[in-house]
Amino acid sequence: MDELLGLLRIHVKRGVNLAIRDVSTSDPYVVVKMDKQRLKTRVIKKDINPEWNEDLTLSVTDPSAPVILTVYDHDTFSMDDKMGDAELDISPYIEAVKMQVEDLPNGTIITRIHPCRQNCLAEESCVVFENGKVLQDVVLRLRHVESGELELQLEWIDLPGAKGL
Repeated sequence: MDELLGLLRIHVKRGVNLAIRDVSTSDPYVVVKMDKQRLKTRVIKKDINPEWNEDLTLSVTDPSAPVILTVYDHDTFSMDDKMGDAELDISPYIEAVKMQVEDLPNGTIITRIHPCRQNCLAEESCVVFENGKVLQDVVLRLRHVESGELELQLEWIDLPGAKGL
């Protein structure tokens, strides 16, 4: 088994302008995958602008592995419909965490990640120092769908006994 480096907490905040997959709305939930791990949020009924505010925590063994997020529309009597996906490269965030910054003023920007063809960022994403933690707020534009964005926040958790970064 690979060495555990630590935990990545993904705070799934909300979806914005998600695709309609039922008559006039959708029942969305998010599936987060990294390596062999698969976690999901709860289903929010009849809402294309859902507020999940849910924490999903992944064990990180390979910081270069992408995080894949897929939004689905929950259906009771048929297969759930896909509502788009996004891929998140966490390596810029991991590099910022590795700097082991301390005692910075709240809100200090450690690094900026710009949207480009290689990422799904909808807007510039900043890694910031806030209340003793290195956090990254992310807005991802969903691919393979007519509309939709996901808002997340990343937080690294060091584990006692883990290899660490």
